[in-house]
Amino acid sequence: MSVDKSKVKQRFARAKESYAEQAIAQQEICQHLMMLMQKYVFQPLDHILEIGCGSGNLTRQMLLQYQPLQYFANDIYAPVQQFFPPNDALHFCIGDIEKILLPAGLNAVVSSSALQWVNDPNRLFAQIRQALDPHGWFIFSSFSEKNLQEIKALTGHGLTYLSVEDTTTMLTRQGFEVLHLEQHTMTLWFSHPLKVLKHLKATGVTASQNQFVWNKQKLQQFYDAYLQFSQLDADHNRQYALTYHPIYIIARKK
Repeated sequence: MSVDKSKVKQRFARAKESYAEQAIAQQEICQHLMMLMQKYVFQPLDHILEIGCGSGNLTRQMLLQYQPLQYFANDIYAPVQQFFPPNDALHFCIGDIEKILLPAGLNAVVSSSALQWVNDPNRLFAQIRQALDPHGWFIFSSFSEKNLQEIKALTGHGLTYLSVEDTTTMLTRQGFEVLHLEQHTMTLWFSHPLKVLKHLKATGVTASQNQFVWNKQKLQQFYDAYLQFSQLDADHNRQYALTYHPIYIIARKK
């Protein structure tokens, strides 16, 4: 099933004010990705492309850590530029990353919590390899099969996520050496299923092609069914789980 990029753009536009506050999982993922970069990447990175910069969680850290000469920040939603103060190194590449021309001569392509929206990752990986200098880095986090599994189980709707094995196979076939691969699940807890839905709306991550149409009856059914994904906390208050399944990959062009 392909992703409707116009819906992705609309959902993130609506979530622009609430994303920074609500995107708890994405912020933790970004921090971990930066920790891995500091472990593996020591040489200067003068020319960097970031895919899906959003409100700039990764962008600000990359600019501070590597102080590149050119940092190309891509996003499908043009008004993200308002989140960034002027910076001589920062250049925006607005548009669908699968359709725009990538800058050439890059030392690194980075991305955090964005590549799950790509319809043809195999083709994009090939384009990224072509845009990279010899031994250039491709470093990213994305999401895999258990991501938001509660929502998919209850509604039947959601993105189709690549398995870790399929992702690494694509990278290898496109001429990358995977130096580090990591995955884990993280669970956020909410006091009511409605708060789960509000969290998803506030972070824009519900922008899959076929949206679930809610009415009063379906909402109540959803609340009742979500009980299977809940448990009592230490104070005997019921808490409802929402699973994120991030993957982290450090790869280098062969």
